Amino acid sequence: MKMKTTRLYTMAAAALLAVSCEGFLNEELKGSYSSDTYYTSASKAEMAVNAIYNSLYGNNLWIFGDVASDDSVKGGDDGDQPQISEIDLFTTTNDNGSVATFWQDCYETVNRANNVIAQVPAMGLDASVESALVGEAKFLRAYSYFNLVNVFGKIPLKTKPQTTSAAIHVGLSEISAVYAQIDADLTDAAAGLTNTRNGRANKAAAYALLAKSKVFQQKYDEALQAISDFETLNSTLSPKYSLEPVYSDLFKSGGENSVESIFAIRYVRNTTVTRGNNLNVWFAPYSEEGGYHFNQPNQSYVDCFDEKTTDSKDDPRLDASIGRDGQPWFNGTTFDKAWGNVTGYLVKKYDEDKTEGVAKSQTTVPQHRIRYAEVLLLKAEALNESGATGAEGPLDQVRGRAGLAPTSASTQAELRDAIRKERRRELGFEFHRFFDVMRYGQEYAVAALGADAWPSGRYYYPIPQAETDANNALKK
Repeated sequence: MKMKTTRLYTMAAAALLAVSCEGFLNEELKGSYSSDTYYTSASKAEMAVNAIYNSLYGNNLWIFGDVASDDSVKGGDDGDQPQISEIDLFTTTNDNGSVATFWQDCYETVNRANNVIAQVPAMGLDASVESALVGEAKFLRAYSYFNLVNVFGKIPLKTKPQTTSAAIHVGLSEISAVYAQIDADLTDAAAGLTNTRNGRANKAAAYALLAKSKVFQQKYDEALQAISDFETLNSTLSPKYSLEPVYSDLFKSGGENSVESIFAIRYVRNTTVTRGNNLNVWFAPYSEEGGYHFNQPNQSYVDCFDEKTTDSKDDPRLDASIGRDGQPWFNGTTFDKAWGNVTGYLVKKYDEDKTEGVAKSQTTVPQHRIRYAEVLLLKAEALNESGATGAEGPLDQVRGRAGLAPTSASTQAELRDAIRKERRRELGFEFHRFFDVMRYGQEYAVAALGADAWPSGRYYYPIPQAETDANNALKK
């Protein structure tokens, strides 16, 4: 009898729920916009572009750029975030949570950019406003696809709003096709953007990322053309992009306004925790600052700083980038190797002096994604690999800022090694190294990371199972 009564109540509740759901589902949404009704003014279009930038804040690129490389290990406590260990050890399966998060974050950026690119041209805005907004969207779409293709290889190339089945269910594109879209987007962005330095993507950033894309494709002459376009633009600017005199100043609050910063993810300090750079929580020592001490630099990274400055001191980039035993840390403290419980080192670039009453997650230290120093190193690499002369010039500019003597490399092979080492030292813990190691080829990658990094061709991470389930074009 009890079972029957329960069943009766359940059926009654289901009937009521069905009635109330029918009414609810027929209600017009309140406080929400569709794409058809949202794009009605320049201010709303700008808000839509702002939303693309906002999608960059949760990106966990550091796991792939750093931990997967030979610069660091997972760190943290034993058993914490085991999915990051899988990424580090190349044992990742398609249910890895960090891989899924990265995929989702990147495609969220792509999807938001696609909406802007599709909707804004139909609004009838002032031509200069339209060009700037669409140019920013194309830059950000290209940036996300650049990261996706370097982590996953073949991926669905989605360039339309996700409003139709055909736009949602997209099969894998060849790597060359993804790069072709990246290059087209950046070419369009460079044509449409100005060089206003307000924290948004601009013409210089488009040229710089285009040069990087071309170098990654080994299209060195085209890379040099993009760099030439950057340099021509830079010659007209005041102030010009140049190297920040003191390297460590790039990694302090306000570093995003440096003459060297071409594109950076910026943060603000307020009551919204997600507006701060929380990498200083992920990377900071637990005992001193309540951090999680992930992404711990290893001895291989430290050992690449094997040159003294011209006045016989350590390369200043080493202690600006990581904490090591006996060296100054923050707030007058000295780094203790015990803080890095796995390697004895911790990342320093995203930490800062404590501010009274401010949450640890509220640092405003920027994440630099493109710096002038990288443009110089891309130029050196493109010159050297194309067989041209002059690679020593931009290479020595980067070395000189660090206080190192001009390079002694003279042959193409020697310069190749010197440029690669300089990228590692200059850009350490800015999430570049894994992608560099892999693009340098099998011999280099296996020497740095072991045979698992090159099982049958270079290693790419698996497409998340959730995407395979949702995208019919990926089902076998």
